Amino acid sequence: MINDYPLGVIGGMGPKATSVFYDRIIDQTDAHQDQDHLNMVILNHATMPDRTQAILTNQGEKFLDTIKQDFKTLENVGVSNIAIPCNTSHFYYEQLQAMTNIPIIHMVDETVRYIYDQYGSNTKVGILATNGTIRTQIYEQAAKKYQLDLYTPNEAIQSQVMNIIYEDVKGDLSADPQKLEHIIQHLIQKEQCQSVILACTELSCISIKPQLRPYTIDAMDVLVEQAILRSGKQLKNNSISDRMISQNF
Repeated sequence: MINDYPLGVIGGMGPKATSVFYDRIIDQTDAHQDQDHLNMVILNHATMPDRTQAILTNQGEKFLDTIKQDFKTLENVGVSNIAIPCNTSHFYYEQLQAMTNIPIIHMVDETVRYIYDQYGSNTKVGILATNGTIRTQIYEQAAKKYQLDLYTPNEAIQSQVMNIIYEDVKGDLSADPQKLEHIIQHLIQKEQCQSVILACTELSCISIKPQLRPYTIDAMDVLVEQAILRSGKQLKNNSISDRMISQNF
């Protein structure tokens, strides 16, 4: 059977981040007419249990039970690859992959490998993520594999990050880009991080100023590029690596 849907997306974590993911797929695909874009199936499962809460309260089974049907749906459609635009959920990657024979793009591993390919080992990299992602150390484990020095923000800054994610973006309030920009600047200037990972898709919803973009690696961008390439399409010239140029504040 010819596969008409090379990509399946389990979204809704959160809905705004899923819409940004879809927009970036469109923007980053080398396409000149409707028919050049890739076919995909997006399940916007907005009622999915909160991933950070599941991790911090040891209630992962509730999350896993809820997402199980989504894999069955995508299997019935016949997608070739699955993307889950939620960093925190990748704590359960092994359990998720065990639920389906369809390859799930590993957002965390692909992001860290991308950083290694760009900077090499022994690079100090900051991470901005949910408490759940930080607690699980999924990025730290991946960073160790590539001999990267992952820097986790202190408690005060981490609290600010969580407020941006949950109160501003998820809470559908006005997200002031300067809040995120100040944190990125702090990690680069004060903590001497060579780059900063935006390791929460809610942070991907915030448009930061162009001067800071070369210093950040957005995990969503990495997932977008992998999703396009694995679906047999080509990237536009403005890929991640094209904007990673040396700049000064």
